[in-house]
Amino acid sequence: MSVQQHGGKGFSPNLIAMAVCIATSHPAFAAKAEQPAVIELGATQINTEQALGATTEGSQSYTTGSMATATKLPLTLRETPQAVTVITRQRMDDQAMTSINDVVRATPGLFLNFSNGPGRQSYTARGFDIDNLMYDGIPTGYNGADIGAQPNLAMFDRVEIVRGATGLVTGSGNPSAAINLIRKRPLDEQKVTLTGAAGTWDDYRGELDASSPLNDSGTWRGRVVTSYRDANSFIDKAEEDHGLFYAVTEADLSEDTTLTLGYSNQKDKTNYFWGSSMVGQDGHHLDLPRAYNPGTRWENKDQEINTVFAELRQRLANDWSLQVNANYAEQDALFSGSYQSRWVNNTPARTVYQAAYDENQAGVDAFASGPFQAFGRTHELVVGASKRIYDRTTHNYSPFDMNWPLTAGKPDFVHTNNQREVTTQEGVYVTTRLSLADPLKLILGGRLDWYDYDNRDGDGDFHVTRNLTRYAGLIYELDDHHSAYVSYSDIFTPQSAKDATGAPLKPIVGKNYEVGIKGEYLGGALNASVALFRVDQENRAVAVVVPNCPQASCNDASGEIRSQGIDVELQGALTEHWQVGGGYTYARTHTLKNEAEPQRVNKPFDTDTPEHLFKLTTRYNFQGPLEKLRVGGNVSWQSRMYNDLKVADGSNYRLQQGSYAITDLMAGYQISQHLDLQLNANNIFDRRYYSTIANSVSYGGDAYGNPRNMMLTAKYSF
Repeated sequence: MSVQQHGGKGFSPNLIAMAVCIATSHPAFAAKAEQPAVIELGATQINTEQALGATTEGSQSYTTGSMATATKLPLTLRETPQAVTVITRQRMDDQAMTSINDVVRATPGLFLNFSNGPGRQSYTARGFDIDNLMYDGIPTGYNGADIGAQPNLAMFDRVEIVRGATGLVTGSGNPSAAINLIRKRPLDEQKVTLTGAAGTWDDYRGELDASSPLNDSGTWRGRVVTSYRDANSFIDKAEEDHGLFYAVTEADLSEDTTLTLGYSNQKDKTNYFWGSSMVGQDGHHLDLPRAYNPGTRWENKDQEINTVFAELRQRLANDWSLQVNANYAEQDALFSGSYQSRWVNNTPARTVYQAAYDENQAGVDAFASGPFQAFGRTHELVVGASKRIYDRTTHNYSPFDMNWPLTAGKPDFVHTNNQREVTTQEGVYVTTRLSLADPLKLILGGRLDWYDYDNRDGDGDFHVTRNLTRYAGLIYELDDHHSAYVSYSDIFTPQSAKDATGAPLKPIVGKNYEVGIKGEYLGGALNASVALFRVDQENRAVAVVVPNCPQASCNDASGEIRSQGIDVELQGALTEHWQVGGGYTYARTHTLKNEAEPQRVNKPFDTDTPEHLFKLTTRYNFQGPLEKLRVGGNVSWQSRMYNDLKVADGSNYRLQQGSYAITDLMAGYQISQHLDLQLNANNIFDRRYYSTIANSVSYGGDAYGNPRNMMLTAKYSF
């Protein structure tokens, strides 16, 4: 496997070589290398007497035994009173996923949006943007429109998604969803996996994953994951490369104490990220060739993220435990690009811009959990505290020109000033699961947050003191396999808009109401759910006319948005050899209250997000003479998207992308005990569609989805 350096920002081959040497030179590693490990890559086996655990690696399953993202309590999917999805390691491998974008594409109810540009992705759920990503339960701010990176999936065991308001675990944010990425941990046995992949448009990827005990007793373990990808695109002259180094060690300091320490370095670079194709001045799609590149060769989005993390787990008396997680990440990014526009006199030109970013995020979360006795029954309790700091400095450059000539080259960007923003959030929380009766459980939770925003280079500071977040869920076991539930959760979003007195408005509050039925079969190997939900987001800023307003504009916290719909999902094993994951979501988001613009009331809030989403993934392992063969595929369908554009003559034109379905296929073959081959064919019918559509005739917004493409993956394990 060769590794190349690209533009000074590629992934260092020396670092990979050093990691391989360290991993393979340890005596414990070498001793075990003499005895080849037996790796079962054949048919999925379901043992209902041995339930699935939280870790999904090696389970060959599309579901998990427990998850704690929703409440901090380790609950099964059936016991969790919200719509939840787990994208397991097996499902990532079957679909050849490489980034969080692939997870969002596959997760029911989530929509991948490129309205800010093809490399500036945002994620939405239930009509609202997802503005937090979590790592091992610690939330970090995410803004895809600026420098939001795509976490490399090579270092993760699974991704847990909880839809709706999740303020109990994230603190502030939108009532959309929590996406929690759970990192891989060292294995108890020695194992090395080498992966090579080659695909359409010169898309090449290499990966090493090595894990081993580091002492004879196995109380000290280590793991190294390295990955590098170099890819072109169906877009003319578009390129990207991605590098990852991940190292983690885990030590049993005693029978009751386990310490985990880890580090990751991720580098991403692309020259196609901002500009999408224009629409005509009359609002119509121009239907340009899919290979058309609206950008220029000098554009560049360059990101590097260094992360260190730690976890301490202490088992206490009476089945109680203490867990402390800490995460610190530094990101350096350069954003240098352009997009086609008609801002001045409706004349085609370019908008050009450059900025550099220094982003530091730190988080710590500590909680104790365990059972307690009351009224003759056993209950569970979690008590914890957390703190997170988001510190970003933006280095601005000139020119920021909205009328740069189309034929002109790269501007001579000159640094002008810096802007620093620091956001601090502290919280304390408590969650309890009360056993009211054998079939009836009540989950109650509360959180207090102190939020402070500090603009170090300007005004606009604001803070929120002792914001109360609430959570409640009632679960009733109908029989051995089914439960019904109702739940309420909320979340707050501080806002900088000011009222007539010059004071910041009170926070926006998102309230999630949900009722549903969940099923659990084959000892938890198959999970099903149906949920009805309603999300109300209140206190949104609405501009109001106030005589002698003390600032540029005065606002009132009177706006309200409502999203409501249904979630249906199935994930896990239909039979011993057949895995499935998928669901259908309907979410209608509309304006419920807007005194300043009453014409928007009861109108759709965001029309370029589809109301209907259907996603289905499956894999089948043959038996008998074909036991080495597996096949699978994906089908995804979404309803239409549209935007009403104001065109040159002052009228409106409805630009839309009709409903469409995409079909992918997969086939894998286990050549030997060590070697496995897999072929993924995506968009096999070569459906031509826009993944994102423009919302103005003044700037580009049309972006095609990927045409038919293939990826061949070879995996060698020993």
